[in-house]
Amino acid sequence: MSTAHQYKPLLALIVLLACVSLLGACGQAGSNNEKASADKHISFLYNFSTHSLDPHVDSSYIPLRAGITETLVRLDEDKLTIAPWLAESWKSQDGQHWTIKLREDVTFQNGRPMTGDTVKASLERALEESVAIRNALKIESVQADGYVLNITTTQPFPEFVSELVNPNVSIIDVTEPDIVNHPIGTGPFKLETFTPGSKLELERYDTYWGGASPLDSVTFVFNEDANARSLALKSGQVDIVYRPEVESLESLDQSESIKVESTATFRVHQLTMNMERESMKDVNVRRAMDALINRQEIVDTILLGYGEPAIGPFLPSLPFAPSYEDGKIENGPEAALQYLKQVGYTLQNGIMQKNGKPLQLTLLTYSSRADLPLIAQVFQSDAKRIGIDVQIQQIDTPEEYMASNRDWDLATYSNLTAPRGDAGYYLNATYHPTGALNFSGAYEEELTAIIDELNLTVEPEERALLAEKAANYVHNNVINSFVLHPSTIVAYNENKVANWVTTRSEYYMITNKLDVKE
Repeated sequence: MSTAHQYKPLLALIVLLACVSLLGACGQAGSNNEKASADKHISFLYNFSTHSLDPHVDSSYIPLRAGITETLVRLDEDKLTIAPWLAESWKSQDGQHWTIKLREDVTFQNGRPMTGDTVKASLERALEESVAIRNALKIESVQADGYVLNITTTQPFPEFVSELVNPNVSIIDVTEPDIVNHPIGTGPFKLETFTPGSKLELERYDTYWGGASPLDSVTFVFNEDANARSLALKSGQVDIVYRPEVESLESLDQSESIKVESTATFRVHQLTMNMERESMKDVNVRRAMDALINRQEIVDTILLGYGEPAIGPFLPSLPFAPSYEDGKIENGPEAALQYLKQVGYTLQNGIMQKNGKPLQLTLLTYSSRADLPLIAQVFQSDAKRIGIDVQIQQIDTPEEYMASNRDWDLATYSNLTAPRGDAGYYLNATYHPTGALNFSGAYEEELTAIIDELNLTVEPEERALLAEKAANYVHNNVINSFVLHPSTIVAYNENKVANWVTTRSEYYMITNKLDVKE
């Protein structure tokens, strides 16, 4: 607990200032709550900010989370299956030629009907704007015939439809002039104003195909300071807070008006290994880094029990999560010392070195997930005990930085590993050479072959076996280290908010069911 507490005095001062100035958003949210006396209004405070609302490239997925956009299919979080959304049905005889039937009662928020042609144009724009989407969807051609899409992929791809859950495949009207600042989607809320990095003002779309929202308006505010988010809820400036500060949960829960919800999600906090760096190329060095992670202590002291230690990327309850009974890797500082000794490192005068050169590592972290910097500090402290010099570097946008810079050795990162209810997304994105999240620079022929076979396999049991095989390969070769599975925590004013659902996928937040109590 001491690690988490040592920054409290400074943090408290920062937070007080934040609520006065930084949380211009909070202050603005407060004025919006005054507006709520005249209409039905919710103010929602989220932990990631964005400067672009282009749904085809925005890595924060704000347009979908804010109820502006929707995808052709969505995840049924209870069954872990794909469910219809803007698409009514789909079929394929060979996994390569797909027929998708669209709903015929959908309009964009400018009143324009959603048709096969408009969806085709949106899909083609997503493919043009995002290399990651091109790699994920593997689309060769799209043809539209009324409300029917005929899509051909570059190869048999049984999981094609599940990839359409991706928020970056949201359907928008691409004829609109300013997609970055004002996308027009099909969701229950239309965007009125967007202040980059600060907030969105949303109004109900009265002719929403799924039934108009009972709310008149929503303010979707950003603040990356967890303590400031908690204070904003306590003071009544906002109604719902996503990921409040863990250490504030007890006091929030004691409030008669505030409800705290937590749920296990498909997320893992991991220590990404940059395998292109000389220091990380040897598997025994990576095993030493993994051995230094005291997972249970981190869960207990930083998350206060709101999570569980991770061995691999997938929650143990998922059908494709390995048991890891074979290939167990030893943990603890003594194990780390033995792994380093095997590759020629020795501890001399308190410094871990090889051929007279100290082992110095750069560790990236980012503050929008409040527990990641604390995990980085714990790792830095534990590494120092065996003579490893870890320099922590704060970054703002991890995906952008890690993709374009290779001057780092390790990075704390948080990843959704099964947001489509299947292992394919994470394995393709994180370990395939074409993966958009392959920040480790993994180019393992055996692993790639397993993933390629997975992509061609239809039978669920066979897919689960291949996913286990891939996860075991990652584990045995320590391509990344997995720290913990955090719970998603949401706190809200239960005297006001009705029908809020804390989802496992973290995709569906502002919906047409969200309401205020009379």
